[in-house]
Amino acid sequence: MNVPFYIAKRYLLTKKSQNAINIISLISVGGVIIATVALVCALSVYNGFHDLITLQFSGLDPELKITPATGKVFDPDSPEFRQIKFMPEVEVFSEVLQENALIRYRDRQEVATIKGVDDNFGHLIPIDSILLEGRFALREDIVDYTTMGIGLASTLGVRAGFSNPVEIYAPKRDEQVNLTNPATSFTIEYAYVAGVFMINQPEYDQSYMLVPLALARELFRYEKEVSAIEIKLKENVDKENTKRIIQSILGDSFTVKDRYQQQEAVYKMMQIEKWMTYLILCFILSIAVFNIVGSLCMLMIEKQNDVKTLRHLGANDSFIRRIFLLEGWMISGAGTLIGITIGLLLCYLQTTFGLIQLGQTAGAFVIEAYPVKVILSDILTVFLTVSTIGFIASWYPVRS
Repeated sequence: MNVPFYIAKRYLLTKKSQNAINIISLISVGGVIIATVALVCALSVYNGFHDLITLQFSGLDPELKITPATGKVFDPDSPEFRQIKFMPEVEVFSEVLQENALIRYRDRQEVATIKGVDDNFGHLIPIDSILLEGRFALREDIVDYTTMGIGLASTLGVRAGFSNPVEIYAPKRDEQVNLTNPATSFTIEYAYVAGVFMINQPEYDQSYMLVPLALARELFRYEKEVSAIEIKLKENVDKENTKRIIQSILGDSFTVKDRYQQQEAVYKMMQIEKWMTYLILCFILSIAVFNIVGSLCMLMIEKQNDVKTLRHLGANDSFIRRIFLLEGWMISGAGTLIGITIGLLLCYLQTTFGLIQLGQTAGAFVIEAYPVKVILSDILTVFLTVSTIGFIASWYPVRS
């Protein structure tokens, strides 16, 4: 039998002669429980938002995107790109030319991001799943079509199927501006609105406009250059390994990015917010856990006669220290286990029933309730954090 553990358990469960010790012990356990629940729930909510944003961004972001390391455009007609195009891991190989231009419809105008795409783009991403109205089309006979974000369509006052086209203005990049007649310094193209998409991301909804690649080349005065190659991989393909192979083929002149790297700033910001919240809650947890110091100090004062008896029976200082150290660990450990259990239960209830809503107005947000996703590594992090802080809080008064 582990005698120090047995004595510590007796001290924890039995009623003390001084009621204040019982109250402080309960406060200590309660503080640990509340802080642990907050850690579990906060980290799980951040994980939920991370997955939600990943799902939304993936609406227009390809699995892999190749861009030049320097400059804006490049010639895709090279042996390296032909090799990549016919790799067995590659399912869709799509050429893209992206640049800003002025969009005008009647008396309204807006600067937008023109994304010229080829015929493979419809197979690259599930464009039909994000269409709000109309259809996805690029060119039929001699007519060019565009699919634009809902915010841009609202600003211009257009909808899918309008009989008049939108006008697209781009400055002639290889000519100087004619101050006497500025209109001649712009290339003008026209496109009919075939569809409107919505992915609930302002970066895309407010400014993106998909047009045929041929129209984009005419507009920006390019012959066969592109600004990016977007790739969809076959199912069950090792994405990271394929990415490394493509990067080795292209060398340092190009960068190959997956979906996370294409939106690196957003994901980094989310991670910073998540772990800053974690550190703030750890600080609160430290304050709550250090109630254990007061509880142990009062317990050691109360049990002085027991300590004398143990010494007479042959117990040394190490033996006695282990008793009170285990007492502190039990207080923090009980609070940790109960807190994690309650936190997981709340996460389950939130996922199942959506107890906490994002707003009072239905449809005002992409989802109605706070998203939650429990990750085992986060739960282990919480457990180790609370256990470590509890150990320090118990060790200090025992050693002193």
